[in-house]
Amino acid sequence: MIPALAISALLHVVLVIVLLWGADFSSDSTPTPKAGRAIDATVIDPAVVNAQAKKIREQRNQAKREEAERLKRLEQQAKRLEQQREQEEQRLREVKRQKLEAERQAREEQKRIAEQQAKAEEQARIAKQKAERAERERQRKLEEKRKAELAAEKAEKARQEKLATQRKAEEEAKKAEAERQRKLAERKKAEEEARKAEQARQEAERKAQEAKRRQQEQEAALNDLFSGLESEASQRQSARGQFIQDEVARYGAIFTQMIQQRLIVDDGLSGQECVVNMRLSPTGLLLNVEEKAGNTRLCRATKTAVASVSQFPMPEDGDIIAKLRDIELTVRPN
Repeated sequence: MIPALAISALLHVVLVIVLLWGADFSSDSTPTPKAGRAIDATVIDPAVVNAQAKKIREQRNQAKREEAERLKRLEQQAKRLEQQREQEEQRLREVKRQKLEAERQAREEQKRIAEQQAKAEEQARIAKQKAERAERERQRKLEEKRKAELAAEKAEKARQEKLATQRKAEEEAKKAEAERQRKLAERKKAEEEARKAEQARQEAERKAQEAKRRQQEQEAALNDLFSGLESEASQRQSARGQFIQDEVARYGAIFTQMIQQRLIVDDGLSGQECVVNMRLSPTGLLLNVEEKAGNTRLCRATKTAVASVSQFPMPEDGDIIAKLRDIELTVRPN
């Protein structure tokens, strides 16, 4: 708006200057010498004066026409300038309008962009909230899944531990039952061995008593026949020999009983027998055992049983010990 007003004021100043300059020129166009010529016309021909006056009028008319044309041109120029000014003002108003419109559109665009941005931010916020809720839900489900898996693992572990405890209890029960059966078998075997040992002891005592009785009878007989020294000595020797023989038989039965207590065989060897020869030290320590006759399997088991005994009881009588150091025994499964 300010440049248009400045241009309009400048055009008016120029127009005033041109008009003033034209007025001065018109006043100056009336020559002062004409007065002199008028003075001189008093002495010249009036026709000349008229012609001169006509010429002057024509010149003034010409000057007026020229001035009128000049003014017309100036007016036209002023009009053009005014039109240009108006056009410039119109252009400036259009520019301003366009600027205002552009500013309005820019504001509207900014407002639209701001609204879109706010909408986008709101959508982003909502999307973020949804994402956060979804993430929380996912985390919650993951946590529930993890807890469920942990619970399942604990349950499975508890089940496995229960099964292991149950298996262990079953195994311990089986072991306990096996141990009970083993102890029962050992007790039965021990009772059987004790019974047999008692039988063997009773049998050995019976034989010892029988031998003692026979010895007493022999000694009585010897006493009755004491009158004959040679006969008595012979009888004493015979009784001694019988005693030694009986003791060897008794100890042989004890050795056989001890071997049979250590004998491990199956029912398939029932009715079989094995004859072995044992060599012992004076204290009863086993020096050697040899198979003499009988079932091969039973003899292997018998030698094993003899080796497991390893130490046999020995009497104090040297003659009996001498007989027992190299003894032959017959072993039969009970």
